[in-house]
Amino acid sequence: MNLANKLTLLRIGLVPVFIVTVLTDIDYSLTIAACVFIVASITDFLDGYIARKYNMISNFGKFMDPLADKILVASALISMVELGLVPSWMVILIISREFAVSILRAIASSSGIVIAASKWGKYKTISQIIAIIMVLLQLPFYNIFLWVSLVLTIYSGYDYIYVNKDLFKEKV
Repeated sequence: MNLANKLTLLRIGLVPVFIVTVLTDIDYSLTIAACVFIVASITDFLDGYIARKYNMISNFGKFMDPLADKILVASALISMVELGLVPSWMVILIISREFAVSILRAIASSSGIVIAASKWGKYKTISQIIAIIMVLLQLPFYNIFLWVSLVLTIYSGYDYIYVNKDLFKEKV
């Protein structure tokens, strides 16, 4: 297993650490959880960079990297709903978009098509990471970043579906 894939697995392994930390009622638990989340988020950048730079791109990485991102972000958002930090309706919309794009990718894959991450998908991920960190640290204006993240999440989902709308046409 190459280094990029190990970093992806590390990100998944940090999810339970994050959940326990964020949901534990101790002094500075949200700050500690934010640090764990930041480390996990850095692995997202590093695994992609390393995979591209050192030609370590693998089928495992193509599948697991986006899955690891979704697990990390969904876990953070659901945990924050539990703590009353983020409204549940917002998290439902964000996770629904993730399911929709994953289903779209599965449909494409069944036809031998790989849907690469779009610039809007990357913006969405960056905005979600920033918003989650801001909420955990209770930084000023974190609500604005949550809204920006939600808008980018919805728009990127629309963009994936629109750009790949031909996948939904019945093949005769």
